[in-house]
Amino acid sequence: RSHPGVCNVLRGGSFFVAGEIQLIKRLPTSQKHYELTPAQCRFIFSRKGWSKVVGFHTRNPVHRGHEYIQKKALQMSGADGLFINPISGPKQTGDFKHEHVMKSYQTMLEFGYYAKGQVVLGSFPTYPRYAGPREAVFHALVRRNYGCTHFIVGRDHAGVGDYYGSYDAQEIFKEFDRGELGIEPLFFEHAFWCTSCSGMGTAKTCPHDAADHVFLSGTRLRALLSEGRKAPPEFTRPEVAAVLAAAYGTA
Repeated sequence: RSHPGVCNVLRGGSFFVAGEIQLIKRLPTSQKHYELTPAQCRFIFSRKGWSKVVGFHTRNPVHRGHEYIQKKALQMSGADGLFINPISGPKQTGDFKHEHVMKSYQTMLEFGYYAKGQVVLGSFPTYPRYAGPREAVFHALVRRNYGCTHFIVGRDHAGVGDYYGSYDAQEIFKEFDRGELGIEPLFFEHAFWCTSCSGMGTAKTCPHDAADHVFLSGTRLRALLSEGRKAPPEFTRPEVAAVLAAAYGTA
């Protein structure tokens, strides 16, 4: 019952109502300009000439670990572009506000940290269930509908606390035949910043000891900001760190 997704369901009462759904009017949001429908996304991808698109889900501002696996995913898949699609609905207390997540990525684009014309940024207008493996499959299916051909599944995807194993969200995809979901998952282990390499790596690529590794996460970023500290350059790009520090009053 302490799981935030379970708690949210139990607060809803004793009944669920099912049936045909019609959209009358979209919910108001301050981030409306970032909302793209699946049809709009597929149109944009088509106009850009993209036949292979990598989808990326997140509820946190961008850090170097995210940037590293996004760019690796483009290389691995041979994709034409990247669709960064942060979730915008209500989150548990303590999670980052959606406008700050989007601002972090907008800053990355404005300062040229992604190849020009290679990224589409749009909101994913639903709420997190924190359901780990099953939610990872849900996220992949939705991004297929948006027009993605590949989907990034990293460490502890859609997890919370210690309810799921670090790579359970990757293991669940083994239950499906290749092609059954209509989108190809791309699996990544935990990436870290190596102080000796002065760059990003994983346990398979970095030759240095754990003492040299700075592990990155949204939880760690929240802790830094709550302590009144700015994220160091090995954690996220300086321009992003400045934006988050200003947003959280730690500048």
